[in-house]
Amino acid sequence: MNKAHDADHAEEADSRESKKKKTKKYEKEIGKLQVELAHLQAWVKSSGARIVIIFEGRDAAGKGGMIKRITERVSPRVFRVVALPAPNDREKSQIYMQRYIAHLPAAGEVVIFDRSWYNRPGVDRVMGFCPEKKARRFLELAPRFEAAIVESGIVLLKYFLTVSEEEQERRFRRRIDDPVRQWKLSPMDLESYRRWWDYTRAYDEMIRMTDTEHAPWWIVPSDDKMRARINCISHFLKSIPYERIKFDKPDLGKRQKRPSDYIEDESLRHVVPDLAW
Repeated sequence: MNKAHDADHAEEADSRESKKKKTKKYEKEIGKLQVELAHLQAWVKSSGARIVIIFEGRDAAGKGGMIKRITERVSPRVFRVVALPAPNDREKSQIYMQRYIAHLPAAGEVVIFDRSWYNRPGVDRVMGFCPEKKARRFLELAPRFEAAIVESGIVLLKYFLTVSEEEQERRFRRRIDDPVRQWKLSPMDLESYRRWWDYTRAYDEMIRMTDTEHAPWWIVPSDDKMRARINCISHFLKSIPYERIKFDKPDLGKRQKRPSDYIEDESLRHVVPDLAW
């Protein structure tokens, strides 16, 4: 009994050590990629490039974490994230693509769509928010719309994050049990869990009909979030022919001396209490 217990304890210790090493390696690799993203940012600003990245995929596949790793060390004025809510009454009366066109990049911008116009053949279609006829018409027209985007000089990259049924359920249950993750669990997430195969059919057809030479879909297996992030960000960087822009180090100069006539303001100030450990 003791030997079995000791063996289990040793196995758990080995697992923790292996996870620790994996995390350390991941942080090192993601750090290198974020340096390259900073170089890409400088090139985008200098060249006036326009880039669109679309992230689609299963609920709980890791889109939010992927986008966070891309954007956390760059400027939000260059890397702009677009995550549109459900359309309001005015937007419902517009041409479907209209509200997305307004968010396409100007010179020197990278726009990341956290879900995109592909809501129509995905959640809208499965949940009955748009008629089947309109969803199929979208699938016929989307490649032409994206061809026009690419022909205008915009770089368009489309990523679809996949996750297994088992891993998606594990992540959903973790959200249910963790107060800081509960906000991530929406009614639509629950429906996507229950209607796995309805979404599977919809996504299969979406990818088949809109995977084109000018705007292909890139599938990102995401059961392992760390590998998914490294693989996807590496692919994104390799897909852009950017060059490193020389950074001209500024001269800080000398700070001015305290004026002899300066008197410290002794009026009451509201200072945040120091409660840190």
